[in-house]
Amino acid sequence: MYRKICLSFAAVALSTALLAAPAFSKPTVIKFSHVVAENTPKGQMANKFRDLVKERLAGKVEVEVYPNSQLFGDNKVLEAMLLGDVQMAAPALSKYSRYTKKLQLFDLPFLFADMASVDRFQQSDKGKALLNSISEKGLIGLGYLHNGMKQLSSSKPLKVPADAKGLKFRIMSSDVLAAQFKAVHATPLKKPFSEVFTLLQTKAIDGQENTWSNIYSKKFFEVQPFITESNHGLLDYMVVTSIEFWDGLPQDVRLEVKKALDEAIAFGNKVAAEKSLADKQKIIDSKRSEIISLNADERTQWVEVMKPVWKEFEGEVGKDLIEAAYNSNQ
Repeated sequence: MYRKICLSFAAVALSTALLAAPAFSKPTVIKFSHVVAENTPKGQMANKFRDLVKERLAGKVEVEVYPNSQLFGDNKVLEAMLLGDVQMAAPALSKYSRYTKKLQLFDLPFLFADMASVDRFQQSDKGKALLNSISEKGLIGLGYLHNGMKQLSSSKPLKVPADAKGLKFRIMSSDVLAAQFKAVHATPLKKPFSEVFTLLQTKAIDGQENTWSNIYSKKFFEVQPFITESNHGLLDYMVVTSIEFWDGLPQDVRLEVKKALDEAIAFGNKVAAEKSLADKQKIIDSKRSEIISLNADERTQWVEVMKPVWKEFEGEVGKDLIEAAYNSNQ
C-alpha cells in the first residue's frame, strides 16, 4: 500500500513538473531550394549559408538545402515560397518576369562588358533598389549572386550571327532571351534546366547558352562539340524570400541570418569567379568541345544584331535603368 501511495505521489509530481517546465521551441527551418549541382557557385553558397547559420544560430534556425531541383524547379519555387512550402531560393534573374519586368534588364544581350561592370551596377542605388522590385508580390530580394557571363554552345560552329540561323536553342523562361535568339533567326525553346542535357544528347535542340561552371558541372560540353566564347549575356541570381516569412523572424535572428547570407553570397561570388576560369580550362583539357574565340569583327556583328533588343524592352525595363547599367562599363 505504502509503495502504491509513493508511486502515485511520484507520478503526480512528475506530471506537475512537466506541466510547469517551459516548452522547448523547435528551431525555425529555412528550406533553401535550388536547381543546380552542389559544386556550382550557387550550390557552394547555399551550403556555406547553411553552415554559418548552424554555427551561429544553433537551436534557433536550421537551414535545409535542396539542390538539383530536388524540391522545386525555378518555375515553381516562387509560387511555393508564397505558400510557405519553401523559405529561400535563388532563381536566375530571368525567372522573375511574372513578378516584375524591371529585372529583364539583366537579360539584355551585350549590356555588361564584364563581371566588374555587373558589380558596379548591382551595388549602385539603382541596382539595390531592384531587390525590392517584387515586394508588391509578397517577395523580397536579399542579395545578388553571381554565376558569370554566358557562352553559346552548339552542334555546329558559331562565329557570326548567320551561323545560328534555323537552329533551336534552349532558353530560360524569358521574353528577352527569346527576342535575343529571334534576332539571329534562331528558334528559342523555353525548357527547364534539368532537361537540358537530355535535350542536347538526343539532339532535340541544337544548342544552349550558359556559364562555364554550368556547362561543366552539367556535362553539356560532353554533348556539344562547339562552344563560342561570346560573353554575350549574364547569368546571375537573386536570393529571395517571402516578406511574410522574413518579417516573421525576430529582429535579432533576422539580422544574424542576413549577416550569414551576406557572407555566404560574398563567398559564392568568389567561387564563381574562380570556377569560371577553372571550369573553362577543364573543358579545354577534356578536348570534348572546341572553344571558338571571336575576333573583333565577328563580335561586332553579334552586338549589332542583338542590340536592338534593348530598344524593344525599353518601355518595360526603363530607359534610365538601361542607361545606368550601360554606364557601369568603365
